[in-house]
Amino acid sequence: MTNGRPPSTVRGDSLLFLTDEQLRQGSEAMFFAYRGFTADPDRILGDMAYGRAHHRAIHFIGRAPGTTVNNLLNILGVTKQSLNRVLRTLIADGLVQSKVGRNDKRERHLHLTQEGRALEQKLSDAQRARLRAAFRDAGPEAVAGFRTVLEAMMDPEMHASYTKLKESGA
Repeated sequence: MTNGRPPSTVRGDSLLFLTDEQLRQGSEAMFFAYRGFTADPDRILGDMAYGRAHHRAIHFIGRAPGTTVNNLLNILGVTKQSLNRVLRTLIADGLVQSKVGRNDKRERHLHLTQEGRALEQKLSDAQRARLRAAFRDAGPEAVAGFRTVLEAMMDPEMHASYTKLKESGA
């Protein structure tokens, strides 16, 4: 196991010859790809005076309706103070509802409102369009390899959260 994950079925041993320059180029490509991936949502959110923290919260609340504040804290890896600031804004603006837990009254379960779901859809549609075009151009083997690389770069606890979310089918 590597980084808490089972080894890939496709071995990367033949890739160990990569030079520092090739790795730097890969790192820079990832940086610029991330800028492209976030550009459309940034434009949409900028008109609303929201940032990427709002986007991430909206995304994961939409992905797992009813998620708790503590679960969202774990997924996002942010401080409680930072998340509370974001959630207060989203709740005040009518995009997110916070409901008291049925079994544990201390828990707060988060749901997107209809307006929140519409915004999440708009943001996700923009990113899916970019991914769809890139994946179509790259082909299925490159897409599988890309996913393998991304998963291999995750810290073990983040990989566990990712796997749990992926398996939930939410």
